[in-house]
Amino acid sequence: MRYVVLGGAGAMGRITVRDLVETSSRGDRIVIADYDLGKARALAASLRDHRVGAVRVDVKDPAAVKALQGAFVLINGVQYQLNLDAMELALALKCHYVDLGGLFHMTRRQARLDGRFREIGRTALLGMGAAPGITNILTRWAADRLDTVREIHIRVGTMDRTRYVPRPALAVSYSLKTILEEFSMRPAVFTRGRLGFVEPMSGDEPHRFPPPIGMRRPMHTIHSEVATLPSSFRDKGVREVSFKIAFDPAFTDRVRFLRDLGLASHEPVEVAAPDGRGVVSVAPVDVANKVAMSQPPARQVGPLRQHEVVRAVVKGTRDGRRVTWVADCHCAGMPSWGVGVDLDTGSPPAVAAQMLAAGEIVARGAVPPEKAVPPEAFFRRLKRRRMTLRAVKKSGWSFPV
Repeated sequence: MRYVVLGGAGAMGRITVRDLVETSSRGDRIVIADYDLGKARALAASLRDHRVGAVRVDVKDPAAVKALQGAFVLINGVQYQLNLDAMELALALKCHYVDLGGLFHMTRRQARLDGRFREIGRTALLGMGAAPGITNILTRWAADRLDTVREIHIRVGTMDRTRYVPRPALAVSYSLKTILEEFSMRPAVFTRGRLGFVEPMSGDEPHRFPPPIGMRRPMHTIHSEVATLPSSFRDKGVREVSFKIAFDPAFTDRVRFLRDLGLASHEPVEVAAPDGRGVVSVAPVDVANKVAMSQPPARQVGPLRQHEVVRAVVKGTRDGRRVTWVADCHCAGMPSWGVGVDLDTGSPPAVAAQMLAAGEIVARGAVPPEKAVPPEAFFRRLKRRRMTLRAVKKSGWSFPV
């Protein structure tokens, strides 16, 4: 198989590439396709594996089709605003496609390409990271054990007690631009059978995650789960779908400050040109992202002490009785790969690509994970990557969300 990782030298792409190197067959090929050829080549060289190659690719350039001929699957790790361009590239290559999600609105636009992927007999998996991704498949697993589904609530909690030198002013593992958008765009909520929108960062009520995370205050942010789960489980009667995430409190406060300062804005502002002649237009969010992503690399001191829980709370009925399933995926990283809890975002695209190669994913078209990925086979592959699945069945609907 020829696995192409678009944006493979980026924060999440690097994890996907590393996963493929560690878990793929000897005859497979892994292509790091990135706009920055220097970074792509450096990553390929560091892996010391003859199966890995690097190529410069601009997703908007038609020449990318020629550079990536023979791809079995295109794994998209670039900024979500380019998802449609990446899907068009996959269609031109006549290959499968996997991405990390589209912050609700983009995901809904991507779903309109369903017919075109069906026509060529290929699969486009929309949102195959931790959230969306693992969250959707946890939901499918729980829903399959219920006769009806009334409520679906996704909750994510993270902690990082690792020591770093120097300690980053703002520790970001993926694009700050995307984080700022999550903090500033109105989140979608499906309630009483209707889709609506609430204020960003609202609804921060206490929620108890399992140890070692404990009590956190997850908040509404815009996410792709609410774009797909209501329709996927409509036939089971779902009336409520929500997504909330709990970042580290200090991190939340710092990002809120940047947002309130106006650095989440996409509206260009004029600033003096570096040479003092005239002005240039820049979007504040791009400046904030560039600065944050250019922080000097921090060195880990001592053991990795990170943990993340990705949770689906699914309430419904079984044999006429009210039942709640609480399904959790625990991730503490993979120190031997040099990867922390971002493993649960960067590895699932590699898992999905390998499941496509193995014939375990047979759905065709542009589909969300809950409609295409068989949960048991997916979870078996997660366990090989040191991710732990735990599920508890509770009577009634009183579990707090």
